[in-house]
This record gives sequence, C-alpha cells and structure tokens, in this order.
Amino acid sequence: MSEDGLSGKIVSMISIKGRSEKDVAALSGLTQKFPKVIQTFSHEDLLKITEFYKPYLVYVIEYDIRSILQNLATKNILTNDEAKSFKAKEEKEGRAGVESFISDIIKRDSVVLVSLWVALAEELVRFPSPNLTRILEEVTEGGPDLLMNIQASLQPTPIDAHIKVLHKTHRGGVSESTRTLEDQASGDPCTRAVAFETRYTELMVIKQFKRTYSEWHHEMEKMGRQHAELIEERTKVKCERIWTEQLFRRSPGSETAPHIVVVSGVAGIGKTTMVQKIMFDWARGTQYQMFAFVFLFKFRELNLLDTETEPQMFLTRLIVRHYKYLNDPRLTEILKKPESLLFIFDGLDEYKHKLDFTQERFCSNPDDYFPVHTLVTSLVRGTLLKGCTVLITTRPTALEDLDMERVDRFAEILGFFPEQRLMYFKKFFGDADQGSEAFQYVEENTILYTMCFNPSYCWIICSVLKSHFMTPEEERGASPRTVTELFVMFLHNILTNHKREDKDQREILVKLGKMAYYGVANKTLVFYDKMEMSTFGLQSVLSFPFLSGFLKEILQRESTLEHTTYTFYHLTLQEFMAACSFYLNPSEGIEELLEKLGSCKDGRFEILTRFLAGLARYSVFKTLGGVMGEFERKTAKQILEWVKKKSRRGTTWTR
Repeated sequence: MSEDGLSGKIVSMISIKGRSEKDVAALSGLTQKFPKVIQTFSHEDLLKITEFYKPYLVYVIEYDIRSILQNLATKNILTNDEAKSFKAKEEKEGRAGVESFISDIIKRDSVVLVSLWVALAEELVRFPSPNLTRILEEVTEGGPDLLMNIQASLQPTPIDAHIKVLHKTHRGGVSESTRTLEDQASGDPCTRAVAFETRYTELMVIKQFKRTYSEWHHEMEKMGRQHAELIEERTKVKCERIWTEQLFRRSPGSETAPHIVVVSGVAGIGKTTMVQKIMFDWARGTQYQMFAFVFLFKFRELNLLDTETEPQMFLTRLIVRHYKYLNDPRLTEILKKPESLLFIFDGLDEYKHKLDFTQERFCSNPDDYFPVHTLVTSLVRGTLLKGCTVLITTRPTALEDLDMERVDRFAEILGFFPEQRLMYFKKFFGDADQGSEAFQYVEENTILYTMCFNPSYCWIICSVLKSHFMTPEEERGASPRTVTELFVMFLHNILTNHKREDKDQREILVKLGKMAYYGVANKTLVFYDKMEMSTFGLQSVLSFPFLSGFLKEILQRESTLEHTTYTFYHLTLQEFMAACSFYLNPSEGIEELLEKLGSCKDGRFEILTRFLAGLARYSVFKTLGGVMGEFERKTAKQILEWVKKKSRRGTTWTR
C-alpha cells in the first residue's frame, strides 16, 4: 500500500465523527497538557524517559513514520533531505530503521528531542492509537515523579536479610529449570526453535477487545496476507499492545498495579512459552524484579494432587511439593509479604476442577488445610495472601470458569504478526537467506500463511520446509500446499528418520492414534503415564528419560512431582494422528465413526473430519505408504462417498 493510501485509510477509519464527545474532550485535554509537561524535564531526564519508552515508541512510530517526519520537517527540526533519508531507511529496514531514527534524535539537542515528543502528541489528534495514548498519559500523569516511578519499576524489591539465602536458592532453582529447557532444546525440535536467550520471538499480546459480528465475519472471509494485514491494522487502531513485562504494571489513572491478570489464547499460541520466558527473565534479574519470589504451577500437575492419601494441604506444602529446595521454616516469612509474590497458574483449560467463587468457605490462613482447588480460588479471590499477584493462562473455552469481575487485567495472545513470522523463520533455519526463501513460499500459499500466526503451526511448517529446502532441488518432491499435505510430510519425515530405530512403527501408530481419538472425543489434551498411556498400551514403548524413537517428536513429555504427563505438540497434530488410525486399523468401524461425526454438533470433530477427507487422496497413500504400510483403500472410498454427500448439503471443505 502507498504511503498516501495508508495514511488516508487510517484517517478514514478513525475520523472525528467516529469518536464520542467524551473521547474527543479527553484527547484534547491530553494534547494540550502534554507539551507543557514534557518541557519541565531536564535534557538528561528526558533522555532516560525516551530510552525507557523506546521499544513502545518504535511500535507506534513504525505504523506511520511519514507523518512524524513531515511534522518535524515542517517545523525545520529536520531538513527535507534528512526526513527522506529516515523514510528510505525505514522502508528498507522496517523496525530497525525506526530504532535508528529514534537513536539519531536522542543524540541531538534538547529542542529536537522535545519536538519529537510534541509531534507524537499532535499525531494523537489524527491517529488516537491506544499505545500512543497510554504513553502520553503515563508521561503527563507522572510529571516530575515519572523518572522516580520508572527507576522504582526497574529496581529489585528489597529482600530481608534473613531470607536472602532462600531468595538466592530459588532464583538459582528457577534458572536451572529454564536452563534445562534450553538444554533439552538441542534434542527437541519444538523448543529448539524458541530457545529463550537467542531465539525467542516476542508474541503479540493485546488488551482484549470485543469484535462485532461484521468484524468477525470480515476476518473469516480473509485468508493469507489479507488476513494478517486486517488483524494487524485493526489491532493497531483499536487495541493496546502489551509487552509481557507490562502485564504487571499500573495503568494510567489506576492507583494500584493489577493483582489478578488473565492471559487467554488458542491452542499452541504461546501461553506456556510466555510463562517460561517470564520465569527465565525473573531468574536472570532482567525483568519482574518487583517480585521477590515467583512460583509457577501447571494446572495439569495440580490435577494429580487431590489424592486419597492427601486430599487437603496448606499453601506452604503446595509450594514445597513443586520447589523441594524451599522446604525451610523461613518459607512462612516469605508469605508475610504477599505484595512481593507472583503466583503463575498455567493452563486453566486443563484443570479438572472449576474455580468456584460461590462456595461458602475460603482459605485465609496459609497454615490452614484446604483442597488444592480451594487454595487457588482463595488466592484469586484475595482472601489468601491479600495483595499478592496472580497470573492465570487459559484457552478461551475455560474463561467461563473464572469470575471475570475479579480480574484486573485481561489480555489476549494473538501470536505472530507478519514481521514476527519472518523473524521466526530466520531464527528457526539459522540461515537468513534459507529462512526468507521458505517464508516467501509460505507467503504465496494463503492457507499456510494464515496458519503462521500460531507459533506451534509455525514450528511444524518450518520443520517440514527446512527438510524440504535442504534437499537438493532435483531430489525434492512437491511442496505441501494443504494442511493435510503439511502434516503428511511432517509425519513422513519423522518416520523416515526413525525407521531403523522402531521396527513396530505401524503398531505403535495405531495405539497412538486410538489414544489421540479418545482425546478428541472426550476433549482430553493431557495424557498421564499411569492412566491413558497405560490403557492404550503405550507405556511399554516408553523409556526414561526420553520417549521411544519417533514418539518423542510427536509427544511432549513432562516429568514433575511423582507423575509424567504427555501432550501432542499441538492439538491439530493429535487430530491428525487420530484420523490416521482409522486408515491403519479399519477394524475400528468406520461406519460407526462417520455416524458419530455427522451427529456431533459442538465442533469437536471438525478438524478430524477434514483430515479424514484429506487422507483419502491418492497422493497421500503414495507418500505415507512407503513408511507406514498400506492404507485401507476401502476406508478411503467410504469416507469420500460420505464427504460427497455432505458437500451436496452445502458443507465446505478445506483440506
């Protein structure tokens, strides 16, 4: 899109007519007050403030740097040649070009730096970006105390002398656990792509907004680049982007920082990775230092704590179960300063209990015995350790289990925007040129490109394409163009790499597929070693510390407490394996399955059904037959006939 076209589009979308009188008055007051406040800072202090806000300013300015440059050139702060040079650099380098522009302004005198900030305030009248509004509100509200507030947010919270040893021990323990994740990355294709220190790609997290029906409908009609641009544009205009370190910061106009924070996102979007990054940065001392102690619990692990032998426990017992090195009498001293504590609960959608906020009895004393789900509910409700901070991550499906009136900040992870997708590809391939070549191919495929907003899909796509593009051109087969073809190539590569290792691949795949189907049918995502894995005969093919052969590239294994849990790397991979099992083992009764698929109304079988139809194609038989053994052609025929009947009734299939 041309510069004029983009600028005009923004103006049309956010015209004065579209704003309420109250909004217009608030913006007018802010833009009048801000220039006076910004000039009260010394040049030295303004430099510190600009450096602090630099990542957020880059995001704001990048959307329409042309307008800012034009403003500064009109006021003779920049020459026309300088403005053109900065614009050219931004067009060539993107975000790096905007960072370079801000760095150049910072090196100049006070008049130039003040003029940049004033230009941003004037930009707000034309384009009231939520992020820009927040920055200007924080600076205006903070006034002379802003620098003190910034420094306070960056300073670690004071640690009492008698618990410093425990603090150091815990920091080391968390650091070790995140380092273990990094070490596992060398053998784990999933975590290898998102190793925190050098390969983490920042996710797009926004303050959730309610989309209208027409907006949802519009999004559903768009695919590929159109979809990505539509979401990005609407987000910039309507939503405030939140960097993970901002999740716990006080908002302008609020007297306190948020205590109950909920982050929602679909499967594979990066909720757990975000949580691990928070723990990683806290342990390194680079972020979240307002918390003296951070505790991470996974709901899938809490499921295993309500046992007959220990139906209730007190809070310190719960902490020590997860952090054995904190088994120390001084742990109770830590809990006496709840404002310095962060509790993270990951994966509410995987919890077998509901957080019941209507129950009569809540826990208020850390030394009292309660069921684990009551302890969690009490922390969220504020009766237990009042003043502590709680972060909960969940899929949207479990939000109804939360009392949202008690939530101080609710954010939604959108995944990767276009620039972040490209960055992920380059990091995954480890070669910028190869990564760019693979990304260009994906950009030209609307289905694959649309999938790339999701980090888990991105990993699967990159895994397949890396193998594809590293194969000599004359030996390459056809590139994947549909979701089914993508997963077929993904599985084909895994089975080929492990063919010598696992002689009974087909038998194991049938068992795995049966378990996967059980999970889809019963909305089960987490499989336990002494339960589902044993029931479906998979425990015998496990070996410590890793899964047997190819299974380790399909299932993710976690050992905590006294149990081991397994999940498919993505829900869609689980659905694909479930679909495969019906071709590998036709005795399961395909007619009964199709009847169930046709009668189900809640959508749980939608993706499974699409995979069943996609796998019925001859090209798939040919690709997988060599490594999995022959597929049952009778099954394919039955499924295709069923799909045709469905299509005649108006059902659309994208395979």
